[in-house]
Amino acid sequence: MFLFSETESIEFKKIIINNLGASSNTKILLQKPWTIITHMFVHFNIFHLFFNMCYLYFSGKIFINYLSEKNLISVYIMGGLTGFLLYLYSTNTFPTFEHTSNEIALGASASALAILVAVSTYIPNLPIKIFTLGNIKLKYIAIVLIMIDFLSITKGNSGGHIAHIGGAFYGWAYIVMKKRNLNLGYFIDKIILFCIKKTPYTYKKENDYEYNARKKKEQKEIDMILDKISRSGYDSLSQNEKQTLFNQK
Repeated sequence: MFLFSETESIEFKKIIINNLGASSNTKILLQKPWTIITHMFVHFNIFHLFFNMCYLYFSGKIFINYLSEKNLISVYIMGGLTGFLLYLYSTNTFPTFEHTSNEIALGASASALAILVAVSTYIPNLPIKIFTLGNIKLKYIAIVLIMIDFLSITKGNSGGHIAHIGGAFYGWAYIVMKKRNLNLGYFIDKIILFCIKKTPYTYKKENDYEYNARKKKEQKEIDMILDKISRSGYDSLSQNEKQTLFNQK
């Protein structure tokens, strides 16, 4: 544990933000290219971190149940990147948005919203029980959050709200393309596989016919389970059906 005086703590905070947060100033950004990635893991204060982690926990838990952990990491990173690129373009293009010459982007909000919108697009009618409001379909929660960001653009932190919208757009596009067998996070998936040390094992490689037949059978089973969820809710699934969703890659 490191202990700092108040003055030292403020200076340390500035160093972290300036070296890990992503600048809207393209000249500074080119000098610190790593911040394009690190900014989505850094937060301004404990309340900023707590809010985003609650947000990420809620959307991430649902995402993993219906997709996979590998896809979660990919969508998190690509959602954050897409959000930042839209933020960078907007703050350097549209004079109507008030900003300084060196705003700093921080936080996981765009990434978390990308995950929520992705799973909302994948299983839009999933009922979510909300205290005092009862069951609300997941798609409506996502729509409300996106609308809040749209309406808040001109009311302060415009760059942040634009980044959130960029993350949401990626989450939607990811699922749309996934349903067409196109993976927008292909290169991120490859990097993840390269970085993670895999447990060695032997297996028989499938030919194209066997692979297509297996995927068709799996997709048919998943579609039946998703239809059941839309009709009766997640709690109506058997343990085997829940496990099938959990293991879906």
